[in-house]
Amino acid sequence: MAVSLDEQLIQELALRREQRWSLYDHPNLIRAGSVMIFLILWEFYGRRVDPLLLTYPTAVAWAAVQLIWSGELIRQLLVSLGSLAAGFGASLLLGVGLGVAMGRSRLAEAILDPHVNALYATPQVALIPLLMMWFGLGFGVKVVVIFLFVFFPILINTVSGVKNVSASMVEVGRAYLASERQILFKVVFPAAVPFIMAGVRLAVGRGLVGMIVAELFTAITGLGAMLTLYGNLFETARMFVVIIVLGLLGIGLIQATQMLERRMARWKETERAVN
Repeated sequence: MAVSLDEQLIQELALRREQRWSLYDHPNLIRAGSVMIFLILWEFYGRRVDPLLLTYPTAVAWAAVQLIWSGELIRQLLVSLGSLAAGFGASLLLGVGLGVAMGRSRLAEAILDPHVNALYATPQVALIPLLMMWFGLGFGVKVVVIFLFVFFPILINTVSGVKNVSASMVEVGRAYLASERQILFKVVFPAAVPFIMAGVRLAVGRGLVGMIVAELFTAITGLGAMLTLYGNLFETARMFVVIIVLGLLGIGLIQATQMLERRMARWKETERAVN
């Protein structure tokens, strides 16, 4: 059967697209190359600087092997992750719950809004000495500090997401005789998920900051305590190990949050404009 002219042109264009290779189509190669160039420059420059002020990647890698082999890094990382999980989980539950209530009820918003604004405007670091007096220097104070750092982005974004739900969507649900519970869980909450997950992504970074700040103040256990110890001993390579672990932890948590958002709000991906 003879191939039509249109089909022949489509086949030729497809072959040309397959044969053409562009670096822009492989962003992971660009990222890997950028990281490699940075590490090479850091290695070259770091060996020429006083080791008390700066180290270099191979020294950091050797220090990481020593800390992992001794078990200290894993042990302190688990301690920090335990407090982060407890504080983050509590703030997620309370932040989303209060956010939905404030977004759906004008009375709840009028009651809670002054307190939320006052606490949000207050630097959380200024409250740590008071919290240490109330909760001591152990696990509890770290959980409370992380909670304060994480709570407000989740709450504010949840309120914005609930208020952003189209009134016509709610009216359609009521027209089909849906109960308030069904409207909340079938209409309002799914529509607010992108806003909530945006708040969670913001809260991840703030949660790590709160975790380290609390551990720097208490200086008993966790990654923050390791930073304090190695800073006092001028062991720069081991300090960089902790800093890199914190950075990788933040990247991993943000990536996990983005994957969770794509699973919970698949409908949003189809509406997103991508260049």
